[in-house]
Amino acid sequence: MPDTTGASYAAAGVDIEAGDRAVELMKEWVKKTQRPEVLGGLGGFAGLFDASALKNYDRPLLASATDGVGTKVDIARQLGVYDTIGHDLVAMVMDDIVVCGAEPLFMTDYICVGKVHPERVAAIVKGIAEGCVLAGCALVGGETAEHPGLLGADDFDVAGAGTGVVEADRLLGPDRILEGDAVVAMAASGLHSNGYSLVRHVLLNEAGLALDAHVDDLGRTLGEELLEPTKIYSLDCLALMRTTEVHAFSHVTGGGLAANLARVIPDGLHATVDRSTWTPAPVFDLVGRTGKVERLELEKTLNMGVGMIAVVPQESADVALTTLADRGVDAWVAGEITARGDHGTGATMTGDYAR
Repeated sequence: MPDTTGASYAAAGVDIEAGDRAVELMKEWVKKTQRPEVLGGLGGFAGLFDASALKNYDRPLLASATDGVGTKVDIARQLGVYDTIGHDLVAMVMDDIVVCGAEPLFMTDYICVGKVHPERVAAIVKGIAEGCVLAGCALVGGETAEHPGLLGADDFDVAGAGTGVVEADRLLGPDRILEGDAVVAMAASGLHSNGYSLVRHVLLNEAGLALDAHVDDLGRTLGEELLEPTKIYSLDCLALMRTTEVHAFSHVTGGGLAANLARVIPDGLHATVDRSTWTPAPVFDLVGRTGKVERLELEKTLNMGVGMIAVVPQESADVALTTLADRGVDAWVAGEITARGDHGTGATMTGDYAR
């Protein structure tokens, strides 16, 4: 007899019950991110944030950013490690927001999967929630979408959007930067979440290195190194603003240090960064040496060991370094702001990396 059973969502590959189970599992982690301004709980159609808190500002400016983690998610998928990739997502979003001097307020996430595995989705949200705590923001909601037929059963991607607030007269940026300012570099925790298409091509596809292989130069397995979470600098940057004068921040992401620093340099001035002031972590040399990648190509793809830049008055540099050291952030004066000269407006890397 012919099958007379009608089509269903489940038969098409979407498991609503698994999605509901994932929501239940993630609730405890989302609760840990709550700020007093957050209203309601997880499961509504929209996250609610009490904007009356902004009445304390004379002229509040809302800052918004959105981002993802890129192909780093494939490393997490291959290793079956899902509770760190959320840190990367929060860092990519909230460290962009703090660049203008804004305090992170809240964030939403979007998780797209080929098949909902409730524990796996909950682990991803756990990482996002932990990242939100480190950034000082609330996770007010999100969406988990199941895309059978478009993604494999184990495939997934994550994205997020965040909002922050800054007082208008405390907005940071190019108009505050002056000749003679110091360029303070804050150490990266590793590759962060940019350039993984190059890294995967060089180390995994071309060299055939195994993620579970111990690499002596790294002191751990390759997979552990590649999954090292992106450093979240938001609260460190806000602490810096409270303790000393800051003219600008630059979040070092895609494009590398020089290109991202150039984004906050005003016309008529130039930033010079001295490579000899730091030694990039071994993973950067591993990528460059293994793939015979030229230094300039590495520098425009990877952060080379610097995840965030603060531009401060020269006389504030020591206070800035002390503040960051007290917070456990490795930082140093890596350069200065000069007149444009022959270089033009932007940023230049000089010297050779320390060994």
